Amino acid sequence: MADRRKLMEYFEKNLKKGYTIESLKWSLIKQGYSRASVDLAIEKVHEEMAKKAPVLKTKPIIVHEIFDENDNPIKIKKPWWKIW
Repeated sequence: MADRRKLMEYFEKNLKKGYTIESLKWSLIKQGYSRASVDLAIEKVHEEMAKKAPVLKTKPIIVHEIFDENDNPIKIKKPWWKIW
């Protein structure tokens, strides 16, 4: 149990630093940890991180604009068949 907690802390710390799960996983396996214990630690870290993640209640609004080479916005006219 303590070994799993140590692995989970290792994953949490290094994921915050920007390492990928795959690189961390294979690093631990090469150091002698069993694949099953590493996979279980990854699963538990995913669960904990999901609990901490904020829940988005609204969808983001995506707005796009087209600019010319002088950074002036370009207005695009609708074709005549889409006016109605």
